Amino acid sequence: MRPLADPLAIAPKSNYAELPLRIISAIVIAPPCIAAIWLGAPYIQMIVLAAVFLMALEWARLVGHDRNPWLIGVLTVGVPQPVIASFFGSFDLALVLSGLIFLAIMAMTKIAGVPRGIWLAAGVPAIVLPALSLLFIRDHGEAGLVTALWLLAVVVATDVGAYFAGRTIGGPKLAPRISPKKTWAGLIGGMVSAGLVGAGAILLIGVGDIILLVIFSALLAVVAQIGDLSESAVKRHFGVKDSGTIIPGHGGLFDRLDGFLTTLPTVALVMALTGTSILQWQ
Repeated sequence: MRPLADPLAIAPKSNYAELPLRIISAIVIAPPCIAAIWLGAPYIQMIVLAAVFLMALEWARLVGHDRNPWLIGVLTVGVPQPVIASFFGSFDLALVLSGLIFLAIMAMTKIAGVPRGIWLAAGVPAIVLPALSLLFIRDHGEAGLVTALWLLAVVVATDVGAYFAGRTIGGPKLAPRISPKKTWAGLIGGMVSAGLVGAGAILLIGVGDIILLVIFSALLAVVAQIGDLSESAVKRHFGVKDSGTIIPGHGGLFDRLDGFLTTLPTVALVMALTGTSILQWQ
């Protein structure tokens, strides 16, 4: 007799019941975000500042501190400060300030005897690093604009490819203990979609190494999935289904931006180390 398959290891094919709501949400959210990236300062700073404030509220709720008004105040006031510092082009100061705010929250929660203080403080790097990374990327003129738009397309393509491949093919699950709906087919579908975006970007701008960018774009799909799974792990740890309710069909900002939590710092770090846009690699 053949052994029964592990129910946690195989994902059944799924329907697309959430798809219409997701599409409507994307139609509403995408235009102002793309416009802010395209126009640059001060519009992108305004969008980022609003996002980090809302994400701070979500994080306090996510880690169980939503009933402590003073902690919510500390986080929502502290998190925007490094972002504001970066408005003046001082990204080094912004990073130092982020570390100081992290330590200050740790110290305050320790002195006050508040449990899970480390979780509240962890919201600082989780929110600030992606925000600073986006502003750093966009601060590189036309190359930064193209890079930011390419990265946006890569993460969106990863989500779309993973969504359709996972629900159409099903099959073995990627991380059943963390996110039961994610499959290996979804990951591969996301990588293929991201790789196609990389190829399209090179064909569109007419410069760069197409093979190199296809590979890097596909790898970024894996990085995006790591961000997604990390956020899912936090939610599972605290028994929360969604980080918030602000986006119909998705939940909160963390639920929508989880792929950017890891891809933005990755791309910003590569740009900082190489001194050039990834799309200009030869």
